[in-house]
Amino acid sequence: MKYLLMTYGNQEKWASISAEEWPEAIAKQDAFNERYRGTGELIGAYGLGDAAAARLVRRQDGLPAVSDGPYLETKEYMASFYLLDCENEQRALEIAADMPWADQEPVELWPILHETPMADPAA
Repeated sequence: MKYLLMTYGNQEKWASISAEEWPEAIAKQDAFNERYRGTGELIGAYGLGDAAAARLVRRQDGLPAVSDGPYLETKEYMASFYLLDCENEQRALEIAADMPWADQEPVELWPILHETPMADPAA
């Protein structure tokens, strides 16, 4: 079964990490990614840009209407997401608890209930 893991952050949190601490933080995340990519359970890991770079897109008169966004009611925003393919929920929970900062910040785990098969462009 596939699962989505999501982590959250904010500019205050990122600014509290010193330049000297960043290489270790990145190394821990890279080790996590490699460990679960190696088991075949991590399909993809994606870090997101700052919330100030996000855009809201709507359709207006058949055309895209783009505005700055998101307009959050909280200072926290999605910082990264990971796609897992695990044999069961218990295994997905174990992987989520192994995230480098899971002892400091929660990790959301969402089951993926539907997946639309994509056509193979090479076919």
